Amino acid sequence: MLRETLFVFAAFAVFAGATIVKQCDSEELQLKDGVQVAVSDCDKPVCQLKQGTTVTIQIKFKPKKQIQRMDNAVSAIIFNVPLPFVGVDGTNACDNIYNADGSKAGCPLQEGVEYTYKNSFDVLAFYPKVSLTVLYALKEGNDQVLCFEIPLKITK
Repeated sequence: MLRETLFVFAAFAVFAGATIVKQCDSEELQLKDGVQVAVSDCDKPVCQLKQGTTVTIQIKFKPKKQIQRMDNAVSAIIFNVPLPFVGVDGTNACDNIYNADGSKAGCPLQEGVEYTYKNSFDVLAFYPKVSLTVLYALKEGNDQVLCFEIPLKITK
């Protein structure tokens, strides 16, 4: 089961440079198993998220098995307390899956085929200026398809 999950954002822009992230088991995820994560305006942590902006995320990955349904499992760890990321945690990730050519894929996902997960999130002006770790996972039931974490800082 997922211990914690990450805060991920993605838009429908061209897949930019990869962001360095860590797998939930603390191994470096960058390029492992063909997974690439790109968070807007962040090549390496600590990513600065400015209040009043929209952050985007794209994750390129190849499932290791056929995936029938996939959900987001996202939480922010603030002062060692995991908090579900409202509006993202528990939502259907299949709605955010695209084929390599940019066309909408949805689920089911085929084993070994490259897909891109795209999502975005507004960093609202009332969010506190705080450092946190976001854990982001894509899950099929209790099985993790992928899981990574990244330290972030909300700024003015």
